[in-house]
Amino acid sequence: MITRRHFTTLSATALIATALPVRAGTPMHVLSSPGCGCCQAWADLARARGYAVTVEELTDPEAQKLARDIPLNLASCHTIEADGYVFEGHVPFEALEAVLKDRPDITGLAVPGMPMGSPGMGYDPSARYDVVAFGGEAGPGTVYYRAGTAQPFDT
Repeated sequence: MITRRHFTTLSATALIATALPVRAGTPMHVLSSPGCGCCQAWADLARARGYAVTVEELTDPEAQKLARDIPLNLASCHTIEADGYVFEGHVPFEALEAVLKDRPDITGLAVPGMPMGSPGMGYDPSARYDVVAFGGEAGPGTVYYRAGTAQPFDT
């Protein structure tokens, strides 16, 4: 028999579980450039947000990126695999979490190069750079998110 106390506890647990952000415990595998401090900085930020992060060094970056269908013109220093998606470079967590929540038909997101102010590169929320969706409905690449703007999802 369920008592009022059990019902209250179960209800509270269900409410908390549905309120948890998409990141809570989501496994995230980071392939980093050997000796790159900004890759580790990005991984540390992901851990601080509640992701279960593992890090491995890239051994053949070009081949490993191509194997994940990352266009080389969108390449950066690290590659992230999470929940069936690929994220290349210093992708801001707001954009990454939108993909994990909304599940668009894309391969992933990329921040080409290493823009100053992006997460892991001396994070500055006002830094302006584009986050590009690629693969699936995005084709070879289309702007998904404009970091540092008032309406970053209005592209």
